[in-house]
Amino acid sequence: MSSTHDVESHLTLVRQRIANAEVAAGRSPGSVQLLAVSKTKPAADIAAAHDAGQRAFGENYLGEAIEKMEQLSDRECQWHYIGAIQSNKTRPIAAHFDWVHCVDRDKIATRLNDHRAAAAEPLNVCIQVNIDREPSKAGATPEECSALATLISGLPRLRLRGLMAIPLATDDTARQRQSTAALKRIFDSLKADHPSLDTLSIGMSGDLEAAVAEGSTMVRIGTAVFGARAPKQH
Repeated sequence: MSSTHDVESHLTLVRQRIANAEVAAGRSPGSVQLLAVSKTKPAADIAAAHDAGQRAFGENYLGEAIEKMEQLSDRECQWHYIGAIQSNKTRPIAAHFDWVHCVDRDKIATRLNDHRAAAAEPLNVCIQVNIDREPSKAGATPEECSALATLISGLPRLRLRGLMAIPLATDDTARQRQSTAALKRIFDSLKADHPSLDTLSIGMSGDLEAAVAEGSTMVRIGTAVFGARAPKQH
């Protein structure tokens, strides 16, 4: 477990890194949101981040996430589901999360809509795009995005917010920028028909600057905020 001071100081450094990337890219201050990836980290670490002003948290593991939500129910946190979605998990995901970043096919979108309570705010969703066409990664192909966006836009309990991608892992800055630029082109082409789009969820610790340079509006940072992750408990 990280100490409260560690989390606060790490957050300060990450926020400064984002701010520097915004300046370098000629972006407006505050145009890039930090999503603190808190998977495998205890509720106490999330509480420390919350005390330091962080509100948006990303989780991959459903059971672990719901347990932490219950422990932190007295705090106003915005919960983002960023893991793979199995069909049998759509009901609890729709019930507990504010955002889902990994909608990649019609069936998942429809089930999330069907399981979202009518009285709740619409569930904010991003289409996950396999932007580099890697066989090992989930995500819609670039060619599938338009039809999926149209489907989601017609579902009353979902709100289409944007696109998400996990780009090819590389230290080559030019290659990093290429992935985000490709995602941004799809985003721009969809926005004409879907004006609600405002979120480009791409960029992690290793490619944050490249992602911000090419238009990312939300970066997903875990280890740099919370320290090395503990092994997932099964």
